Amino acid sequence: MLQVNTAHKPRLLIMDEDRIMLQSLSQFLSREGYAVHTTDDADEAMGVIEGAQIELLLADVNMPGVKPAEFLRGVRRRFPHVVIIIITGYGSIEGAVEAIKLGAFDYLTKPIVDDEIRVVVEKAARQQALLFENQTLRQQLDLRFGLENIVGHDYKMLKVFDLVEAVADSRTTVLMTGDSGTGKSLLARAIHHRSPRRNKAFIEVSCGALPETLLESELFGHVKGAFTGAVGDKPGRFMAADGGTIFLDEINSASAAMQVKLLRVLQERAFEPVGSSETKTVDARVMLATNVDLGQLVSEGNFRQDLFYRINVVNIRLPNLRERLSDIPLLANHFLRTFTKESGREVLGFTDEAMAAMQRYEWPGNVRELENAVERAVVLCRRPQIDVDDLPEGLAGVTAPKAANNGSNGEAFDKAMPLEDALEGPERRIIEAALKRNNWNRQETARELNINRTTLYKKMRKHRLDVGEAN
Repeated sequence: MLQVNTAHKPRLLIMDEDRIMLQSLSQFLSREGYAVHTTDDADEAMGVIEGAQIELLLADVNMPGVKPAEFLRGVRRRFPHVVIIIITGYGSIEGAVEAIKLGAFDYLTKPIVDDEIRVVVEKAARQQALLFENQTLRQQLDLRFGLENIVGHDYKMLKVFDLVEAVADSRTTVLMTGDSGTGKSLLARAIHHRSPRRNKAFIEVSCGALPETLLESELFGHVKGAFTGAVGDKPGRFMAADGGTIFLDEINSASAAMQVKLLRVLQERAFEPVGSSETKTVDARVMLATNVDLGQLVSEGNFRQDLFYRINVVNIRLPNLRERLSDIPLLANHFLRTFTKESGREVLGFTDEAMAAMQRYEWPGNVRELENAVERAVVLCRRPQIDVDDLPEGLAGVTAPKAANNGSNGEAFDKAMPLEDALEGPERRIIEAALKRNNWNRQETARELNINRTTLYKKMRKHRLDVGEAN
């Protein structure tokens, strides 16, 4: 077996029962700069492709014991990155054409002319480079939009991740709820990229950003002359998402008429473009998001109840950042790595004071606000670490809570006292804040504080936090 190492051209395998042909092609392609492997056995070829990381395959599939269609399907299934060139005799042109239909890139007829094989192999090498580039782009998309890119170790986020894993493989409609900036769009993309539709389009539409007159045309398309300015046919976003996923953000802003049309699409996967009577069908998975309580809108008569039940098949609630304070250091450092890499700046981390300020802040803009704050700090920072002064003004102004110096509950730390008394004040504030974050739900609060419900109830009674509060 002859092998030539080269960093510039793809690795190549020649499979042929004719040893003279093997030697001749191997020598020629080696001189052309290719790393060449040879074999006269189909079973061995599979092992060579895997072990030697072959990228181009020149194969005579009309060998004894080889079923051409089965062999080619096996290569395409196990090694989709390999570009195949068929070698055939004069009497096998029809077989070579059939091989092209099965996924081969091109074919060469015996006897093989040097100039011909040079051109065909160079074209195949370019094709392989395109395959590699596409694979790299898909990996970059996975890195950018994959679930692994959504940072969070808080138990609320772990529940979200479990739901994503459960629904990703299906075509079930998903409704994402949560305040603005919690990452609903990013989560929708992550679900799409973990689904069987990942190689098809992901189409995102912000329903609140478009007036009703334009939203219908944007979603369902229109025909020429449907309205003033409709100078040609337009397919619409649903058709663009055919075979893939469409994500409708701010679905709460859809008008009553639009809600009727959306209900039909969800139930029948059918619609008519604006100005047309022709019914279109579409195979698109639908995901939706809202930052308001749709149930409340239903009770107020501002959102169709039947549509609400239809879209609320699987509900994924993304918690506010203030509900997952333990994730703030993780997120801040994640954004720091991202922005230092993008900007080329050398910022090593955050000072303890800066991190404490970020954990005290309420973050009304949630994860998006934290991301913007870290990006700003990276740009402005002139020290090895980001300090409080580098953070946005409103955030930097948040100071640590001062202890009351009245001696009534042990918060004056400048005099001797039992540790249990000194911890009473901070413990009460921590429990009260956790209860408020969880709407006074004791089970959720106990889970957040990592204590059992009975212990929480005893501490609430001790600090008189149970008076007048409902579970």
